[in-house]
Amino acid sequence: MNISDVADRTGLPVKTIRYYEDIGLISPARSANGYRSFSESDLHMLAFLGRARSLGFGIDACRSLLRLYNDKSRASADVKKLAQAHLAEIDQKLAELNQMRDTLSHLVDTCAGNDRPDCPILADLASQA
Repeated sequence: MNISDVADRTGLPVKTIRYYEDIGLISPARSANGYRSFSESDLHMLAFLGRARSLGFGIDACRSLLRLYNDKSRASADVKKLAQAHLAEIDQKLAELNQMRDTLSHLVDTCAGNDRPDCPILADLASQA
């Protein structure tokens, strides 16, 4: 299967597939003419990576997940620990986003939004500099 077929079947851009090969996440076979030749196993790994990336796992975490997936003697506790750490990062980001939203919402509520030049939004931005 060529890279275009794999891209169509996984929904991953060709550029991403090439990047994953460049950094060693996948290693498709090469035909005599040098073209990549993807197997069903490669397709499965790319779909796995696409799903992991869609859940926000970084490249290093994806590398760890693939290693755990391929290790039949793995402990599910190791996978869970990795997922819990990622979930904690997501929760932290959500808390930060909620704080930003609350602050901005307050500033928007206090701004009259009229023709006068005074603006609490700009005043707050200037005071944080």
